[in-house]
Amino acid sequence: MPNRPVLDFWYEFASTYSCLSALRIEELAEAAGVEVRWRPFLLGPIFAAQGWATSPFNLYPNKGRYMWRDTARRAARNGLTIVRPETFPQNSLVAARLALAGREAGWLPTFSKALFRAQFCEGRNIAEEAVLNAALRAAGADPVSVFPASRSEEVKGRLKAETELAKSLGIFGAPTFVTGDGELFWGDDRLEEALAWAKDGR
Repeated sequence: MPNRPVLDFWYEFASTYSCLSALRIEELAEAAGVEVRWRPFLLGPIFAAQGWATSPFNLYPNKGRYMWRDTARRAARNGLTIVRPETFPQNSLVAARLALAGREAGWLPTFSKALFRAQFCEGRNIAEEAVLNAALRAAGADPVSVFPASRSEEVKGRLKAETELAKSLGIFGAPTFVTGDGELFWGDDRLEEALAWAKDGR
């Protein structure tokens, strides 16, 4: 379909709710006739600017307990089982750089979904090279060429620029969906509303 409306999907690999959105956004977007732009970024610098050294789900234990239960409930509705990784939040820097290294090649969404499944459905550590390699291979990418590309100054700069752009848009959490007219929707539970707005402007 030519000239589809576009929805920017801003996500953080260490985010549970980003995982839920990543694993369902494509089917919903296709049904809505909306094109999705996958935009990985880092929440760490945004949290640091608010004085947080870690996830608010760690800083506020009651909120954290609720988040894990809520994520499990929402996942179950989509036939998924959430596994809490031993480390949370995980270090997502290399994952984000790898994803952006593959933006033009077209495998970024498949890589992202594979990594989210590894982390939150299998409890794997996405900072480990073996886990990253497996996700790259699942996406049809060659780790031997992608890893060096991800370490380039160009890709490092690309990730910094994306994170700065997220800040400038007023993004404070993930997932966040931004429509073509600049409307911002935060949270997995706003995905359907964001798609409807992207399509119809309301």
